[in-house]
Amino acid sequence: MGQRLENKIAIITGGTSGIGEATAEVFAAEGAKVIISGRSEQKGADVAARLGENVIYQHVDIMNEQDIKAVIDLAVSRFGRLDILFNNAGGPSRGDIETVTADDFAYSMNLILRSVVFGIKHAAPVMKQQGGGSIINNASIAAHRTHQGGYLYSVAKAGMVQLTKVAGEQLGPFGIRVNCISPGAIATPIFWGGSAVYNALTQEQNERKMAKLQVSLAKATPIPRSGLAKDIAYGALLLASDEGSFINCHDLVIDGGRTSLFRD
Repeated sequence: MGQRLENKIAIITGGTSGIGEATAEVFAAEGAKVIISGRSEQKGADVAARLGENVIYQHVDIMNEQDIKAVIDLAVSRFGRLDILFNNAGGPSRGDIETVTADDFAYSMNLILRSVVFGIKHAAPVMKQQGGGSIINNASIAAHRTHQGGYLYSVAKAGMVQLTKVAGEQLGPFGIRVNCISPGAIATPIFWGGSAVYNALTQEQNERKMAKLQVSLAKATPIPRSGLAKDIAYGALLLASDEGSFINCHDLVIDGGRTSLFRD
């Protein structure tokens, strides 16, 4: 690989598995110094060790605003700046139309949407002061179509797409680009419960689940394979790099053409 992110400082939330881990690997290979965050300290330490000295781990619970602020403060204190924030962490929502509770609603919105709101809140002043940066939010094709995720998951992801556009419009004059990626049919642990379940299973168990999932998702798009975490990582690389310097308020759909299909 080249050095498309040379001397850039990046934070990736949910960086200990799936899309976040793959993106950390790509960013580090392209020259960035990367802080990955998540709740599993052992998994985070293992990923950072595997990816080398330019990747460090910070424990973050994205349901806690102070944790989000702390990881951004860490980037500034350790490296003096923050060039890229990938708001990637999330997970399945709770509740259906007729069973949803107030707790289900609060949990789902806090996990999926509120965490992005506060990531942007705390990154924006840092990026303004240094003259720019790139914020990337991990949305979903569930924002665009039905039957692509849970009830509140879809609602929250749709909100994230609109949040991206509004934030990009307001922060663009300061050199801060805000974009999102809408993955579809990507084989990641979210399909069997998210990072908490992934971290609780053995490597062999996760590999078996992943192999089965890839076979299933290969039937879901015009391109006859499942999407991979690296497919999203390379999209994030474009948005994070100087090559994406004129991309703002954009939702980059990476789904192998799934949203073009008439059927759900």
